[in-house]
Amino acid sequence: MTWENINWDEIWQATQDTLTMMVFSMIFTVILGLALGVLLYLTSSRQLLYMPALYSVLSFVVNILRSVPFIILMIAVMPFTEAIVNTTIGVKGAIPPLVIGAAPFFARLVETALREVDKGVIEAAQAMGASKWDIVRRVLLRESRPGLLAAITVTAVTLVSYTAMMGTIGAGGLGDLAIRYGYMRFQTDIMIVTVVILIVLVQLLQVLGDRLVRRISRR
Repeated sequence: MTWENINWDEIWQATQDTLTMMVFSMIFTVILGLALGVLLYLTSSRQLLYMPALYSVLSFVVNILRSVPFIILMIAVMPFTEAIVNTTIGVKGAIPPLVIGAAPFFARLVETALREVDKGVIEAAQAMGASKWDIVRRVLLRESRPGLLAAITVTAVTLVSYTAMMGTIGAGGLGDLAIRYGYMRFQTDIMIVTVVILIVLVQLLQVLGDRLVRRISRR
């Protein structure tokens, strides 16, 4: 196999685009997903803000968004994307569908992490007169840090695969490069390079996340 089709400047730009999409969508995903996950937990059965009706609605919406394949979801939300960022292509147009696809997924992981917190610690905080906000901030979020970091790691890895799929609608990045050159023009060398970069990126994210989880768990 020859490597004559490789344009490293173009590959570097595509890598930067992928990282930009992942980082910015991850920031919004963590903010929205954390808030939604905490609300799901608090309004669920036998929790601090037990509201069965609200929990049912939130859970239903989250389940719907999680059940729709991302490649379909990113097309379905194009009108919304156009309305808020005035484009549906490029890095800018990729961020809204990435957040919409990843935030419900992350919210469920947050809810699961919060359920792992020892109820005895929560009851002790309540006995000491802590407010509900203090319990959330100083007990739930603090005690669930290893689980939350693991959830962030899993979500970041998922977003890498989502950014690759965004290439099918012209979002740029490594996925776009692989489709335009590797698939449509049968340039296997470009396909191999983009796949290797994506694999390396996923491995780095996983290793970094695992190390952070271990460090937090030992404290």
